[in-house]
Amino acid sequence: MTNDQIKAREGTYFDDKGITIYDEDVDIYGKDPATGSEKLLAKLRKNVLPKDLIEKGWEAYYITAAPSRNRGAAAGPIDAKGAYWKKRKPTDITKWSAREVLNGKVSKMRVNNNVFSSVLGYFEQTPFMGLPCRLTSYTQKYFKYYKHGIPFIEEINNAFKTLIPDNYKQQYKVAAAKPMYQIGDTAFSSVTINRNFRTALHQDAGDFRQGFGNLSVIERGKYHGGSTMFPQYGVGFNVRTGDFLAMDVHEWHCNTAMYETPEDKAYNKNLPRIHLDNPTTGTQGADKPYTRISFVCYLREKLIKCKDSETRKYYKRIAFDPERGYLKSRTQTRKKKDNEEQE
Repeated sequence: MTNDQIKAREGTYFDDKGITIYDEDVDIYGKDPATGSEKLLAKLRKNVLPKDLIEKGWEAYYITAAPSRNRGAAAGPIDAKGAYWKKRKPTDITKWSAREVLNGKVSKMRVNNNVFSSVLGYFEQTPFMGLPCRLTSYTQKYFKYYKHGIPFIEEINNAFKTLIPDNYKQQYKVAAAKPMYQIGDTAFSSVTINRNFRTALHQDAGDFRQGFGNLSVIERGKYHGGSTMFPQYGVGFNVRTGDFLAMDVHEWHCNTAMYETPEDKAYNKNLPRIHLDNPTTGTQGADKPYTRISFVCYLREKLIKCKDSETRKYYKRIAFDPERGYLKSRTQTRKKKDNEEQE
């Protein structure tokens, strides 16, 4: 497809018809449809992450992907008759976003389909919330788990360093210059964690342009599908537990649907429940017995310009010490505040 043709499909789903899905070590280069110049699209390496670190990543992060309605085009087209929206009153629907009628009034904010997706690590200033550059709220909520899983994120970083060394050097240099927003000893400031989230066609934004995308997956149970694809180039990748995919996230990409074969269903039937989701909410993937957690690791570009002095004030307020990697628990913080008020 031409650039105009693929852009017209933003926010829609693709199947793998006419797509070559790779399931082995491979480097894929493509030619830009507009200029004809060659560029690296992706490098897939199978089963390269150590089992013990995968287990650590699972222990740390299997519960951390929370429902979100702000994933934009990636969340897919609004279906007013679907399980999630039929319980609500969507209006002013525009492809992948809508406003909601609440108490007779139309909301000012546009929202997307509800999916399991959270950002762990750090995020830039958000003026509408009155917050500076900071540790994300989900990271604060799951801080001990976040720290427990850092060795797993560092192993993804090592794969990045090995496969895409030039981009890695540029990204690591910038990340290390801002240690208040750096995850461990990595080139990353942030990790988007998705659970059972089939993304529609989109391009990533907000990450360091001179870097490169980093994707890994941890699964529980059995399923088929979920391939990561670049439909414009006719290629996709079957990324499974232990695999690493370096990918150009600024190209149009998406996932195929995840589904169970009869054999998968028989296996998953005996899986103990670990997520207490209510399938009737209509949140994407809540009805699935299996679990597919994807990790998208990157450096948020706007963090480069953060004012550390403002961040330190905020960290003092939430009792976070970035040098020590220590965050006082919310229970401890509340007790201190109660004692101060009593005094």
